[in-house]
Amino acid sequence: MSDAERPTDDGAPGDDEFEPIQVFPEAEEMDLRPGADNCYKCSTCDTNCPVAEVDDEFPGPKFQGPEQWRLKRQDDQDIDDSVMKCSNCMRCDSACPSDVPLSQMHNTARGEYVEEQMDTFSREYVRNRILANYRRLAPLGAAFPRTTNFVMGLSVTQWLGEKVLGITGEREFPAFATETFREWWTARGGAQVRNEDKRIAYFHGCYANYNTPEVAKALVRVYEHFGYEIMVPEQHCSGTPMFANGMLEDARRSAETNVRELAAALEEGADIVASCSSCSMSLRQEYPELFDFDGTEDVAENTWDAVEYLRVHEDLEGELEGTSVGDEFEDFAYHAPCHARNQGLDGQTTEVLSAIEGVDAHDVGDSCSGISGTYGWKAENYETSMKIGAEMFDHMEDADATAGLTECPTCSMQMEHGTGYEITHTLEVLEAALVGAATEAGAQ
Repeated sequence: MSDAERPTDDGAPGDDEFEPIQVFPEAEEMDLRPGADNCYKCSTCDTNCPVAEVDDEFPGPKFQGPEQWRLKRQDDQDIDDSVMKCSNCMRCDSACPSDVPLSQMHNTARGEYVEEQMDTFSREYVRNRILANYRRLAPLGAAFPRTTNFVMGLSVTQWLGEKVLGITGEREFPAFATETFREWWTARGGAQVRNEDKRIAYFHGCYANYNTPEVAKALVRVYEHFGYEIMVPEQHCSGTPMFANGMLEDARRSAETNVRELAAALEEGADIVASCSSCSMSLRQEYPELFDFDGTEDVAENTWDAVEYLRVHEDLEGELEGTSVGDEFEDFAYHAPCHARNQGLDGQTTEVLSAIEGVDAHDVGDSCSGISGTYGWKAENYETSMKIGAEMFDHMEDADATAGLTECPTCSMQMEHGTGYEITHTLEVLEAALVGAATEAGAQ
């Protein structure tokens, strides 16, 4: 569906159409100094930075972005190593009143730092490369999920991970599913609905494929309930953990595959839908900021969050009126991920779920969860990530709920880690309300 054909509903998130931040046309070869000159040092980005709030040694996004690029006008000026302390939450982007592309500056600065200044034989580089390329290791774990889960759950494994690689031993590794989403998709025979007029290409990402296929299955069942034909194209990691770790060449290789496959799906009349807020953010904003492959802009302009898409293209709230989920779910403490807020999607989940009888999602505020993907998995960042998340933990425990809700997989890890609550994805609640009876009966 072309951008001009996008329907909108009054009050729906689609009213303020998401526009990826423009790379400055006068800049050449990612020279972001024109953007740096737009910064007038108001420090709004610094006051909205969750890392700077709890870490006095972190200079903040203003230094990491505009000031860093101003310093680059001196040829002998290296990128400051503090750029690796940025969590890539991207809250500074939405905070800046001058629309300075701060996260774009941070991503390019990290990439330059890693390529030119980081020792590729160092423990930090090896650890970061492993964390950034989860998709390359996940198939090995998924091939023998029970064995992998047992080994990764051993305290000695966690101890070795911290001592040898610098991966915190305070967190439990996420479990691999016994059947990946793509295995399930193949076993069921792929799409069960054929509809040339309503077709989506599902970008499921790594985590929903290898660790939480129930989220991806929920999306399939909910969208088929609305009559959509679902395509599941070949795909690599969205690149989010690679951007956060300065592995831009790795991100480029993944992005090339994703843009090629998703652009082909657009040619077949599909829109792109993601169930992970970081994946949709990457496709919508980071791709057009950092890459210029053919089709990149088209992919960005036609990528949607899964719930957002149904609100704009269907009467989602109307369909949910009068539905219930019985005793399957209790009230939720809902956390809107930073990457969802950056897309203007905060508030939509609580509004949508209010239509379901017996379900109440309590928004726990706009604080960051603190884990920010791979950031909170690094031993040197663990305490900082927990300090950042403390406000969210307190609000969750104060809410009239004993379970958590979010759309971000790593936020989900942090929420569970900090409170002990079971965490659910919004799509799972929609599935229970709209197609719950059929799912319980064993429908594929």
